[in-house]
Amino acid sequence: MNKKNQEDSKTLTEHFFRTEYGKMVSVITKYLGTENIETAEDIVQETLLKAVDYWQHHGIPDHPKAWLYTTAKNLTINILKRRKQHWKFKTIQQNKIQIENLEISESLISDEQLKMMFVCCHPSISKKSQITLILKILCGFSISEIASAFFTSNETINKRLVRGRRQLRENYIDFYSPQHINDNLPVVLKIIYLIFNEGYSPTQKNELIRYDLCLESIRLCKILVSSSIIDNKFDCYALLALMYLNASRFNSRMNSANEIVEMDMQDRSRWDQELINSGIYYLNKATEKKQLSEYLILATISANHCIAPSFDKTNWKEILSLYNALIELNKTPVALLNRSIALSKVKGSNSAILELEKLASQTDIAKNHLFHATLSEFYKKENLIQKAIISLREAIKLSKNKRDTALLEKKLKGLVPIS
Repeated sequence: MNKKNQEDSKTLTEHFFRTEYGKMVSVITKYLGTENIETAEDIVQETLLKAVDYWQHHGIPDHPKAWLYTTAKNLTINILKRRKQHWKFKTIQQNKIQIENLEISESLISDEQLKMMFVCCHPSISKKSQITLILKILCGFSISEIASAFFTSNETINKRLVRGRRQLRENYIDFYSPQHINDNLPVVLKIIYLIFNEGYSPTQKNELIRYDLCLESIRLCKILVSSSIIDNKFDCYALLALMYLNASRFNSRMNSANEIVEMDMQDRSRWDQELINSGIYYLNKATEKKQLSEYLILATISANHCIAPSFDKTNWKEILSLYNALIELNKTPVALLNRSIALSKVKGSNSAILELEKLASQTDIAKNHLFHATLSEFYKKENLIQKAIISLREAIKLSKNKRDTALLEKKLKGLVPIS
């Protein structure tokens, strides 16, 4: 195989690692039981390693997904045959599943992933470990990517993962009837939102795979929306609306040179009207309850951006009012940082600067490169160029994504006088 085919094979394999990893782990766990979830993960990882080797030497098969499922099935059957005398497969024993009838197919995926979401959110597992388990098991996130999402270390995330898997083993959580589904829905929604945000504002990887993450998070949320066992779906509708509305702007966020284009410079004719319509549809369903929630407020903010004819004609007073309502519900540093942009549009950049300086003194938001990038824009508006330069340099130092860094460096060049 030539070099290009090898690169194509590697890219496609990485794509399937993202989109198929959690699906296969969920279905295999159905047969092995949650006490053997690490073995299910091992089987899927071995499947993907076999795909890398085989596809690089023999080319990508006509139906790569079917190839993966067949390989995973065969590996699972081999494991079951080898170890059935040593393991207590409660799931197999209780349901009289024959090894030869093991199936990995699209028809099983939605149900099994829904169950897996809530298995990982069992009350015996800490909230942080719950989120870590789902990001790793259902979504195939690496340790470093999860650490980046939580602004913490790889070691911390690995410890959470070890604790979470231990709880799954020790508690023999029933995969067929996961408990506390409605009680634990907020945790699952939070995880899905984290997945989407990692795709929408990538910390490390390339844009293609990150866009797939956004589509995957929408798919997971639609599983919740279509489920008959979830009682209150209004937050599901609101989150789905938020993701659709934000995803509608994807095509305009990068230019032909693969550089980030900020919202005020985006070509709004490239915004996906079909996704906007889907977002508005689910936003309307979310408002039927007539009760504020964090996702509903965020979706309404996004809708205001999507329906505005231009950046300058955006209803910034309405958006500021929505952010005020948001921080009443959940006063996070990131929410206050985002609110500062609306505040600058309504009350001026100096008011926003004062708010951010106060925020930095009370929280650790200054560890986030977006804080310094935003502050730099406000300094620039107030003609405080030296302060703007200092803030941009700090933002560059903290940035982890090459495209973010390139944008910040471009802005810095525009501020630093040519000697």
